[in-house]
Amino acid sequence: MTDAAPERVMALGGEAVAAPAGPGAVRSVLHRRGRLERETDTSAEARRALDEDDGLMAWVALTEPDAAQVARVAHEFGLPEPAVEDSVVAHQRPKAERYRDGLFVVLRPARYDTAREVVRVGEVHVFTGHRFVITIAHGDHGETDAVRERLEEAPRLAAIGPLGVLYAVLDRVVDDYAPAVSGLQDDIDEVEDQVLATDRDASRRTYRLSRQVIALQRAVDPLGDVLSDLLAGLERPETLGPGQPQPYGERPDREAVHAYVRDVADHVAAVRERVDGFRQMLQNILTVNSALIQQAQNEAMKKVSSWGGILVVPTLISSVYGMNIAPQRGFHWAFSWPLTLTAMTLVSITLYVVFRRRNWL
Repeated sequence: MTDAAPERVMALGGEAVAAPAGPGAVRSVLHRRGRLERETDTSAEARRALDEDDGLMAWVALTEPDAAQVARVAHEFGLPEPAVEDSVVAHQRPKAERYRDGLFVVLRPARYDTAREVVRVGEVHVFTGHRFVITIAHGDHGETDAVRERLEEAPRLAAIGPLGVLYAVLDRVVDDYAPAVSGLQDDIDEVEDQVLATDRDASRRTYRLSRQVIALQRAVDPLGDVLSDLLAGLERPETLGPGQPQPYGERPDREAVHAYVRDVADHVAAVRERVDGFRQMLQNILTVNSALIQQAQNEAMKKVSSWGGILVVPTLISSVYGMNIAPQRGFHWAFSWPLTLTAMTLVSITLYVVFRRRNWL
């Protein structure tokens, strides 16, 4: 597997988590009726436990796995091959795909590095199947611990089944957009003040922030369609026949999750509106900054032109006396030189007063 791309710096959760799992870590836990039953040493052990006990649900969490790890888990749980290929090679857009008895969801969590003014985007893939959930995090493992803690505190979500875990991951992703949005808002307010203060670095910083807003927008915008697809599936699930596992679970589970996902969709809509507003604000800031720069250049040009106009008259008059021609009548007159100096001075003073009244000087 190729090295992780620079943008794979986190998955979910901007909060620090003690002793996060490193790259290649695999953690498997078993739930019964929403309660954590035990943790298994391997994913294969979790698979065997499911086969032996119909009352269990397994959650296998992988952090920056290599291709062999993904292939092994995919074989054990029968994951769809096209989705598995997407999980090995990341850089996927947020999406939701339905397979025969499960779902494949791609999410792009993000956080904002206020020190460097950079939006750091990660990637999380979620597989749901009959009584199991597989999560693959390309980045930090903090989100798995945070979601697991929430499920332990609110076992009713895990009791719903794989869809409950999927909702918990979705909700965590969307909640973690809030600090990123807040951090961007603070920096945009600062750069707006810089523009009004005619700070020379304002243009460069505005452009950098515009790039970060676009990065966040690419993570957030597709989520609207993802949640719409999930809501549509929860409302009108595919029927595979009696006794067959359904991608969206049983009717009571679908109804419980539907309300949760709809709430997440509302939050996503709010985040999208704010991010769209950031792009418009930064565009307006760039426009105002350009206008202020142009105004400053015009003011400088006015001053240069004014002083040029003031100096051109004495220069023109004095150049006559510097011409390489024979002295003409009046050149040797006693008052010619004093009158010439007086004329140059009066004209220059008059032009200075005129330009000054017009605020060119």
